[in-house]
Amino acid sequence: MTPTFKIDHTNCADCPIRHRAVCAHCDADELEELESIKYYRSFEAGQTVIWSGDQMNFVGSVVSGIASLTQTMEDGRTQMVGLLLPSDFVGRPGRESAPYDVQATTDVVMCCFRKKPFEELMNTTPHIAHRLLQMTLDELDAAREWMLVLGRKTAREKIASLLSIIARRDASINQKGGAIVFDLPLTREAMADYLGLTLETVSRQISALKKDEVILLEGKRHVTIPDMGRLMEEAGDDSDGGFLV
Repeated sequence: MTPTFKIDHTNCADCPIRHRAVCAHCDADELEELESIKYYRSFEAGQTVIWSGDQMNFVGSVVSGIASLTQTMEDGRTQMVGLLLPSDFVGRPGRESAPYDVQATTDVVMCCFRKKPFEELMNTTPHIAHRLLQMTLDELDAAREWMLVLGRKTAREKIASLLSIIARRDASINQKGGAIVFDLPLTREAMADYLGLTLETVSRQISALKKDEVILLEGKRHVTIPDMGRLMEEAGDDSDGGFLV
């Protein structure tokens, strides 16, 4: 089924991900060139952005919302292998097809670029090529850190790690005093799938973090983090986001 899209008119100057997207270091002339090949797509929660193996005629950045990367095995089993958060780049210049299924976990807005013109622009605009390289290396670092989360951290640390990642990266979060407030974009079932835990374990650990006042919870999704430093400690990380030794 081909998804339907709604066009969103977002001004680059007011873009919530401008400072960390692929266009972060572009000057006015370069932004104007990107503007000529840019368009926006909106996906509702649950919609597929792209199927694995499909030809991609666009690349782009997540402006708001969260999407999941999923891989399907030969016997039909699926595994969530990653999350796309605001400013994350979708698609790979030089690759014709998508390696994973990309599905909107929440309502998602993407800033898209027509692929061929974007590839041509990379060859003439060092700022874009350099920034994309930086983002690719950051993605590699994040993947390696996530291997530690999945392989060595306790269930409590895994939950705290995921909450801290979303809190640091979601452009829609609000700060009230020293607290960070956001709506958790993943169901507990999705969290369990992504973290390699059971649903019961996820629920138990969230309840424990709430009981210890590491997080405050209204309903199942509305999260307040009173002290980000404490959450990072619970995740086994220091206040700068690195891992404690």
